[in-house]
Amino acid sequence: MLNILAKGHSRLCDGLDRRNFLRIGGLALGGLSLPQLFQAEAQAGIRSSQKSIIMIYLPGGPPHLDMYDLKPNAPAEIRGELSPIPTNVSGIEICELMPRLAGMMDKLVPIRSMVGATGKHHAFQCLTGRSDDRQPPGGWPSLGSALSRLKGPTDPAVPPFVGLSPAMRHTPWADAGQPGFAGFANGPFKPNAEGRDDMILNGISLERLGDRKKLLSSLDRFRRDADSSGMMAGLDAFNQQAFGVLTSSKLVEALDLSKEDPRVVERYGKGDPNNVLDGAPRMMEHFLMARRLVEAGVRCVSLAFSRWDWHDNNFKRAREDMPMLDQGLSALIEDLEMRGMLQDTTVVVWGEFGRTPKVNDKGGRDHWPKVSTALLAGGGMRTGQVIGATDRLGEEAIDRPVHFQEVFATMYKNLGIDSNYVTIPDFAGRPQYLVDPGYQPISELV
Repeated sequence: MLNILAKGHSRLCDGLDRRNFLRIGGLALGGLSLPQLFQAEAQAGIRSSQKSIIMIYLPGGPPHLDMYDLKPNAPAEIRGELSPIPTNVSGIEICELMPRLAGMMDKLVPIRSMVGATGKHHAFQCLTGRSDDRQPPGGWPSLGSALSRLKGPTDPAVPPFVGLSPAMRHTPWADAGQPGFAGFANGPFKPNAEGRDDMILNGISLERLGDRKKLLSSLDRFRRDADSSGMMAGLDAFNQQAFGVLTSSKLVEALDLSKEDPRVVERYGKGDPNNVLDGAPRMMEHFLMARRLVEAGVRCVSLAFSRWDWHDNNFKRAREDMPMLDQGLSALIEDLEMRGMLQDTTVVVWGEFGRTPKVNDKGGRDHWPKVSTALLAGGGMRTGQVIGATDRLGEEAIDRPVHFQEVFATMYKNLGIDSNYVTIPDFAGRPQYLVDPGYQPISELV
């Protein structure tokens, strides 16, 4: 975390008092100063937009046959212990453990035919749409980093990309999103991740920070006066942005759920901060925090919920985790709609692959990259429909297979970015498309 100590009774630029310190989550800087970060972002071309993404990653691979693609007529070793229930959209059924989502299916889109999973046990493909094999120089950037590079911040005091995923023992699941060749300036701001204590300005109070700002301004004026080319004239904007992030309370308040109406907090439910085995905790609060961050101007929020690698006790774990996901996710969708934000906010919920149709001898389902599911909402999409279908045993997609990159093309379109034309140069200077040529937004949705 970034701690700025304050002496006595300090008042920030927005009028908020801070008796002890301003505490801001850790940001991977890659050796760059904040002014340099903002300068790098601006060089990418900042454009204003309030469109946003909330990406909810379910570490480990959730069981597609037990969530949105149940097979009640299949043999017992396939259908398992759970039953489908009707939703508020005629003809669409989902798991009995998710009644709240069933009641708002008109606002959702289950995709039952996700294909193209690499089979690797990490968040990378869900965050980038890509395989991590044979990457271009610098590596593929996550969607949040690409969005940060292309759009920049909506507010100098609010980072464009926030990753809420906490540290986990299985570190590939804890990936909040890599900047790749989008550059370090566009990495996620990570208030919960390991390394959060790496940036502590020991002994630097808000008063001393203000003194340094005055000194820097004086030096800049001297250098600008001596600079006939005018190159120095633009540096003030980056320094102002840097001090804005450090001293504004806007981001701090977005992360502070005590500022929220208690009735809203209660609707989201109470989570458990303890990690589930080597996965993520069941933090219901992160669903609410994601909404608050988007409302504050964050363009992309990524989070991870629980651990879905259920090689044993699949149905016991489903009865624990799925009702919690049902409550947190439904509260998020409802909250976004009530605040008039759902049309501009795309929500995606998925994992790295599906699970075996056949239940194993330990009552679990193993890895199944051949097909998986995703759940989409918001973003101005045509919701209240199911996309794709699998065969009678849930083994393979037989109707409308959807690739990860098609979902990414759809999300970019929802953000006002044409993935057919927009490129970002890799570290070798070669322009790279946001998705591979040939992958288009999902026509049924846009």
